Amino acid sequence: MNNANDNANLDVTEYVTVMINEQLFGLPIARVEDVFMPVRMTRVPLSAAEIAGVLNLRGRIVTAIDMRRRLGLDKREDSRPPMAIGIEFKGESYGLVIDSVGEVLKLSESAREVNPVNLDARLARVSAGIFRLDGKLLVVLDVDRVLDLGSETLAA
Repeated sequence: MNNANDNANLDVTEYVTVMINEQLFGLPIARVEDVFMPVRMTRVPLSAAEIAGVLNLRGRIVTAIDMRRRLGLDKREDSRPPMAIGIEFKGESYGLVIDSVGEVLKLSESAREVNPVNLDARLARVSAGIFRLDGKLLVVLDVDRVLDLGSETLAA
């Protein structure tokens, strides 16, 4: 075995990339359960604005979180159907409703940077750092912070 290769592999994390309002985000693939198109969502009366509703995904009840609302962004204007990333958090199933899903990127953790001071506060609250890619900034989503629905509204 080559120890240099083993160490290099330990430094690499795979991220599922998603787009929300033309911003590139990455979710650690280890946290992603599903990628799906949310259909037949049922609105939950008196729920927080970021709760898009609930849906049945292969027999599981999934709470759909509208990531645009969670981040305090405007509603989508295009007619393309949204996508969702399935996540487990504290024994519950959630679907993060996003604009589109990209690819899986293998990125070296040593290249991850702390949030820049000029990162929008709405993004900084849910960010676990950034990667500078070719002309793009990938914001790593801290899934626990995104799904901590008991905390103050991120859009504030």
